This record gives sequence, C-alpha cells and structure tokens, in this order.
Amino acid sequence: MNVRTPRDPLLPLFPLFPLLVAPLRARPGLLLRLILWSLVEAVPALLAGHLVARAVDHGFAAGHPLRGLGWLALMGLGVFAGAWGTRQAYPLLARVVEPFRDDLVRRVAAGALHQAVAGQPVDASGVSRLTLQVEMVREAYAGVLMVVRGFLLTVGGALLGMVFLAPSVLPLVLPPLLAGLGLFLALLRRMAGAQRDVIVADERVAEAAGAACAAARDITACGAEDGVRDRLAERIDAQAAAARRLAVLMPARVLCLAVAGWLPLLLLLVAAPGLRSGGLTTGAVLGAATYVTGGLQPAVRSLIQGLGGSGLRLAVALRRILEAHPLPAPPPAPSTRPRASASARPAHDVVLTAVTFAYGAHAAPVLRDLDLTVPEGAHLAVVGPSGIGKSTLAGLISGTLRPDRGRILVAGRPPAALSPADRSAVRVLVPQEAYVFSGGLMENLCLLRPDAGEDEVTAAVAAVGADPLVTRLGGLGAQVDPAALSSGERQQIALARAHLSPAPLVVLDEATCHLDPAAEARAEEAFARRPGSLVVIAHRISSALRARHVLVLDGDRAVGGAHHEVLRRSPLYRDLVGHWSDEAPPEAPPDGAAGDDPGAPAARGGTVRATLPRSRS
Repeated sequence: MNVRTPRDPLLPLFPLFPLLVAPLRARPGLLLRLILWSLVEAVPALLAGHLVARAVDHGFAAGHPLRGLGWLALMGLGVFAGAWGTRQAYPLLARVVEPFRDDLVRRVAAGALHQAVAGQPVDASGVSRLTLQVEMVREAYAGVLMVVRGFLLTVGGALLGMVFLAPSVLPLVLPPLLAGLGLFLALLRRMAGAQRDVIVADERVAEAAGAACAAARDITACGAEDGVRDRLAERIDAQAAAARRLAVLMPARVLCLAVAGWLPLLLLLVAAPGLRSGGLTTGAVLGAATYVTGGLQPAVRSLIQGLGGSGLRLAVALRRILEAHPLPAPPPAPSTRPRASASARPAHDVVLTAVTFAYGAHAAPVLRDLDLTVPEGAHLAVVGPSGIGKSTLAGLISGTLRPDRGRILVAGRPPAALSPADRSAVRVLVPQEAYVFSGGLMENLCLLRPDAGEDEVTAAVAAVGADPLVTRLGGLGAQVDPAALSSGERQQIALARAHLSPAPLVVLDEATCHLDPAAEARAEEAFARRPGSLVVIAHRISSALRARHVLVLDGDRAVGGAHHEVLRRSPLYRDLVGHWSDEAPPEAPPDGAAGDDPGAPAARGGTVRATLPRSRS
C-alpha cells in the first residue's frame, strides 16, 4: 500500500500531543503518584548547590572540615532519596507505556484485518508496522517520558536552587541554555526527515522481500532471479543510504550540548572574580557551578540524546502508523427520520444478476454470468463437483468476496458494501473450519448476539444438538481451549452461535462436514425450522434431499429446482446422486429432453440462469 505522507519532514509532536497524553489523563491516580515520586527524585537537583555552598563556607573554608563533610553527607543522602524516587517511578511509567503499546497493536491489527476483509491488496509493510514500528513507538514513548520528566525536574530544581542561592548567576546560565535548546529544535527538522526516510526504507525492504518470497516459485520458473535480486538490492541500498544520512546528522547534537550545557559553566568560571567582588561567597560560586555541572549538563545531555533519538523515532513511527490506520471517525448523529415499520421492511431475498468471478485477472472465471434468485424463507442446497465454485458462491452471497462483474443484493443491498456490523445483521456464514477462540464458552456462543439470555443460548445449543458437548465441557460457564476440541466439536459451537444470531440468512459452507450424518441432519433441520433463509453448500446427498430446492453448478450451466426436477434436468446431478448414495440413480431422460423442458435454465448467449421459484412448499 502506498501511503502519502506530509511534505514537511519535521512531523512535529504537537498534533500527536493529545494521543501521547491520553494514557496519563486516563489514569489520574497513577499520574498523581508519578508526580509525587518525581518530586522526591528532584531532591538532589534542588539541594545540591546549597549543600556544597554550606560545606565550603561553613565547613572547609571556616576551618571545620568535619562540618563540611557533614553537609556533603547530607548531599549523599539526597542522592539516595532521588534514586529511591526513580525506583518507584519506573513501574508507574510501565503502567502507562504498556497500555499505549497495546492500543497501537489493536489499531494496526484491526486495520490490517479490515483491509483484508474489504478485499483490498494486502499491505506487506503492515508486518513491519505491527512488529518493528509498534515496538519502536513503545520503547521511544517510554524513553521520551523519562527524558522529558527528568529534564523538567532537574532543570527546574537547579534553576530554583540558583534563585535562592545566587540570583545574579541566572543571566550567565539562562541565555546559553535557551540558545542551545533553540539550536537543537532547529536541527530536529532535518533529523526528523532523515529518521522518516529510514522508517520508510525499512517498510519498502519488507514489502519487496515479502513480494519476492510470495512469488519465489514463479520467479524461479521464469528465470527472473537476477532482476528481482537487483530490485531488492536497490531497496536495501536505499535503506543503508538513509541510515547513513541520519548518522551524519547525529553529531550535530554535540554542538547543541556544548552551547546549552558547557557554555554556562565557561561563563560562570570567567565571571567568578566579578561575582566574588560583587558579594558572592566562594561557596555560592561553587554551589552555582554544582547546579550547572550536576544538574543542567546531565539534564540537557539526556534531553538532546533522548529527543534526538527516541523522540524522533516516536514522532515518525507514530505518525506513520496513524497515516496507515487513522483515528476512527466520530459516529454519525442519530437519524431523526422515522423508522420503517415491520410491514415496510425489504424482503431478505438473495439476488445475483450476471455475476462473474475469477481468482485473478488472468484466471478462468469460476462463475460466469450467473443469475440466481433465492427468495426469503428458501432452503437451498448447492451441489457440484469439487472446485466448481460452490464455496465461491457462498463467499459472494455472504460478502467476503466481491464479484468481478454483475450485481449481488441481499435484502436489497450489496453485502460486500455493508459495514461489518450491518453485514452480520443480514447474514451469518459458517465455514468448514469453524472459528472458536480461547475464553468462555458463553462468550463464544454469544459472539454474534452479545445480549442473548441464558435460556436462548441453551435453546440454540439444544436445537443444533450441541448440548452433550456443552455438558462435557462443564456447562455454559466453562472455559474453552480450541486446541483441545475436535473439528466436529468446533463446528457444533459455530453452528449454535449461528443459530443464535439474529441474521435472517444463514450460509453453511460445508459447516457440518466433520459431523456424523445423524448430527448433520439434526443441525440442518434446526436451521430449516429457524425463521429466515438457509443456503447449504452440500457435501452429502442427504443435505440436498432435505432441502426444498437444489442448485447444481455444472461449469457452463446451473440447474435449480426441487430435487425430482433437478434429477430430471441435470445429468450431472444424477451422476452425483449415484456416487453419493447406495441407491441407483434415476434413469436419465432421453437426449434433448432436458433442453425441451421450458423451465430448464440453460446457457444462452453466455448467460447461465438459475432462478428459484418464490414458494415455500
């Protein structure tokens, strides 16, 4: 997927600020505890200069070395207090960072699944986004929180200590500090652009490598290894060049540190004689120097290194993720139009008009110009040889596949154009490999209808014959391990879930193939009694015999009708019945008889028609 990105390479953090502070705002109690422990952590930065000044003026310079050592010992205790505050703050930061990372994983995974379900091309760079970029954001977010918090506390404590100790040194410290930080912010623009180029290059390498791996057999068969290798090498070279450009810019941070961290100390030392003559004691000058060397310099160094590394990675990677998976739009305002009455609702017919579908632009169509009408309340069994297009038809009706040509309407709307929520309200598809997730059995059964009561769930379970399974598992409150269930047991859970669904259309795509014939008959009969329509992709002749209508897919034609009608009109169906059952198939009508039947759908002008009658009998 090609993602357009802003031309401004800075990608500033300001637009992302609400997203970054949201984890803190969502946990006010956690934020308060973090602030309190951070204040404890700032004790050394606030008191260091004062304690050094007292140790010099009232201890060593006054001829009382033990008193001076006592003041320095207090400074050591302050360091231990700050370390304890840091120790307590780290777990609190982890409780902020991990939920932030989990939210990003959910966003990327949901976006990739939505893209796949919508039939869009698979984005190979999504793997890089889900692994490399999300972990990069996680680590960078933690680093930025630590660096910014430490900078504010340390610099704030040092400057506040200078105000009380020697206000006259502030004009020597503040201007170079602000100048160095301003220079660093100016350099961030180019560094952010270079960091973004590195991330985009990583994505392109992942995309090219994924495409090459997926097509390895075709590449070898065509003898295109050299060309593919050269294109992949170009992507790798571009990635290396982007990394080198970023590496060249990184030493510029040393200049910013020299201006913001070392220049204040130089100015302070040069101005020391003047400060002494102005009334400052030797201890006060040394205390101010302690604030610069022990507070400002480490804080500025951490900020420049942190924002120049973690901050850039955070801004670029997070923006990259949000570009591919933007924040969800606000829900639309509730409509004020009156709701349609039950009598005015559209019929839940399934209508296919001239539908053609092929797996690939150059592949032969699986279905070509198919016309099919399944009226509401119908019970249809779809039969045909393997690979003829039965499961493809199920996917088209349920909306998991989109036709190349033609139109499909379910209840008057194209199923593939509906949102997932609207689609699940119209139809439910049960595939051959049933989906069961780890968790509660009740959660699995109520997946499509979360508001179902226990009595309704019990009734659905009994209807499809899954009550012995529920009893064996320990009741509706049991926990489910999908790996411990057989394929048939997973199918029973999926069938009960579908039976409980409010959708008026049920599509069973060989959803009972792992059940024995008696269990299959009970499940299909339960769905036949259920209000609504039932489409069964049959794998046993008994499924066709139970259905009110049968549709036979036969390559260039489709025959639909009641069982005895399709036997008379479809030689393929007679052949399938003969293979699927122990009974001898009915005799075929004379050659041409099927074509003489005025109701027999046949291919004319490339169009296959199989329209079922609107009759429930």
